[in-house]
Amino acid sequence: MTSTQLKAPARPTAQFGLSAPVNLRDLGGTAIAGGRLRAGLAVRADDLATITEEDAARLVRDGLTSVIDLRSPLEVGITGRGPLGGYPVAYHHLPLIPNVGSTMPKDAPALDHAHMGEMYSGMVAAAAPQLVTALHVIATAPGTTAFHCSAGRDRTGVLAAMLLLVLGASDEAIIADYARTGANMRAIIARTRPVMAEMFAALDIAVDPLDAGDGAMGGLLETGMEVSMRIMLDGLRRDSADPLAPLRAAGLGDDTIARLRQRALGA
Repeated sequence: MTSTQLKAPARPTAQFGLSAPVNLRDLGGTAIAGGRLRAGLAVRADDLATITEEDAARLVRDGLTSVIDLRSPLEVGITGRGPLGGYPVAYHHLPLIPNVGSTMPKDAPALDHAHMGEMYSGMVAAAAPQLVTALHVIATAPGTTAFHCSAGRDRTGVLAAMLLLVLGASDEAIIADYARTGANMRAIIARTRPVMAEMFAALDIAVDPLDAGDGAMGGLLETGMEVSMRIMLDGLRRDSADPLAPLRAAGLGDDTIARLRQRALGA
C-alpha cells in the first residue's frame, strides 16, 4: 500500500550538506509477546532525506525496501527524498503532523517532557489513520522498513511505540526504547539545525528552534525524557481497556496485527 497523500518533490527547494544519521537503530531484540523482535523488520531513524550516498547504499544493501516518511509537507518540500530517492525503495509519505507550526507558539516555543507527552497523546488520536497505514506497510513490505521524521524522536517515537504495543511489548520496554534517543539529542540538534532553521523561518518563528539553552530545546536535553512516553501510554490505558482502541477505530484489523506478529518473530 503506497500513500497517495503527498509525494516528495523531484527537486528540493534548498540544498543541504549530507551527513550520517545519528539516531538510527533497528528495533530488533526488543522483548515482545512470544520472544524477541527479529532484526531486519523495522528500523527507526532521524532524517533519511539528508543521509550520505554511502549510508543510503548500505541501508539498501542490508535489506531496506520501504521508507515511511512521517515529516510534514513543509519539511519534505525543503529536502525532498535525498539519496534514497535514487534506489528502488518504496516511499510512503504519512505526515503525523500536517502543520508543524500549529504545534507550538510563535513567540517562545519552549518545550518540556510533559508537553511532549501530551502532544504524543494528541498525535495518536489525530493521526490514527496514518499510523494504521504505516503498520500495514511494515506488515506487508518484503524486506526492511525504515521510518523517520526529522530527529527520529517524537513522530518516529510514537510510531515505534504503537508498533511495539501491537507486538505485545511491555510499557517498560517501549519506554526504554524511546529513552535511548536521549543520549543522541545534542548530535541530533547539530545535524538537523540547517533544515529546521529554514523550516522555522518559513513558519515565521523568529527564535532558534534548536536552542540548547533556555529556549525551545533546552527542556528536552534534561534527564527524564521517559516521562513523555509514559504520559502517552498511561493515557491510552486510561481511556480504554484496549490501548490499541484508537488504531482499531481507524481500521487496524486483526489480520494486520497477526501478520506483524508473525513477521516479528521470523515466521
